[in-house]
Amino acid sequence: MGNTTLQDELFRAEAYLVQGEDELARDLLLRLAEDAEEYVDRNCPTTDEVQWFSFPTLFERLCYRRVENDPRELHDVGEPLDRLYGDLALAEVRLGEYDLAIESLKRAVRWNPMECGYRLDLADLFLVNGNVQECMALTFSVFERASEARHLARAYTTFATWFERADNVRAAAACLHAAQKLEVRDSSLAAALDQARETPCDPAGITDDEAREALAAEGLPDGANAEVAICLLMCAGDAAQLGQRDVATELTLRARDLVGEKAAMALLGLIREGDANEGEEAQ
Repeated sequence: MGNTTLQDELFRAEAYLVQGEDELARDLLLRLAEDAEEYVDRNCPTTDEVQWFSFPTLFERLCYRRVENDPRELHDVGEPLDRLYGDLALAEVRLGEYDLAIESLKRAVRWNPMECGYRLDLADLFLVNGNVQECMALTFSVFERASEARHLARAYTTFATWFERADNVRAAAACLHAAQKLEVRDSSLAAALDQARETPCDPAGITDDEAREALAAEGLPDGANAEVAICLLMCAGDAAQLGQRDVATELTLRARDLVGEKAAMALLGLIREGDANEGEEAQ
């Protein structure tokens, strides 16, 4: 179960998924999951759940769980586990095994609780199964964790779908309005906007103030709050590191427009302070 072996097997399973061989993919992924979990449990006993989820990165959690001093070996084995369970959930959905897919996505979230994509996939399955409370709780948690605008846009889209089903068209339009303001390329958002066009849920029929009031009435953060500004500033930092200065400037200005220049500078300072603290801890 070295990293190279597990990665190669994951690529093979994903090739099965691409080819439509869902049962072969599921069987391989189940065997890989069993082997990987057995290795982790044997080499690193599980700690208290509160401590487990308090670590922001998979590397730190694995370091904490590791009995020996050198965490690298377990890190190499454990890193792809969230991807493994995400692939397994996809195979199970295609085979109609929705309950099993939910359990697989729960394990993906367990291995990587900061990856919002797994939370949103799990929320979608809960919504399909009619488990509204679980769906809404997971979707709302994205606003506390998202570091990418696309995850926020998808969260708003999930809420819009629920509000539309509940005949709350004003709230649905407000959610789509907030998602649209993020200006991200997301297939689920594009599909939702196309479906809502010229219907009571069309975000074009609601103003910024009306959308803000509708979201506040449902207890949801609106598109002009600190969470969204933090998300945009973090994305701007990533773009700057990649040398995409125009994108970084655009995102920074958009964050400033959302919360004002003083607040944006304060949020940027907090982000830099957090990065500096992480650097000191690493040293």
